[in-house]
Amino acid sequence: MQPDFNPLCLKYQLCFPLYACSREIIKQYRPHLEELDLTYTQYITMMVVWERQEISVRDLGKELYLDSGTLTPVLKSLEQKGFISRSRSEQDERLLIVKVTPSGMELRKRAESVPLKMAGCMNLTPEEAGELYRLLYKVLGKEDTDE
Repeated sequence: MQPDFNPLCLKYQLCFPLYACSREIIKQYRPHLEELDLTYTQYITMMVVWERQEISVRDLGKELYLDSGTLTPVLKSLEQKGFISRSRSEQDERLLIVKVTPSGMELRKRAESVPLKMAGCMNLTPEEAGELYRLLYKVLGKEDTDE
């Protein structure tokens, strides 16, 4: 440790470059997502819904690391746009189920180009990107990302 080490100095905080990178990447997504009338949070929500077709709000929140206070307005907006529907589970009325609609599946077709458009936004080799991906999921406590 350096003699002038200051634990409150921004340059020593691991959280700051993670935060700044996240903001930068989301900013680069913005023009592509505006074409789809989605925010980034709506986009990642739709990615899970497209994959699962049907999922409880509780499981969706766990998957996205979002609490219900953040997720509820996102889901309301997606429902108003016609991309998802929400209804109570027939097996357990306490569970709210999100389902993709036909309009939501049409949106998926339009969104398929977004990952390719974003592929060149980071100045990393494929190996570096893979290592960063692995490390970030390790920080999240998910060593096996195939869950």
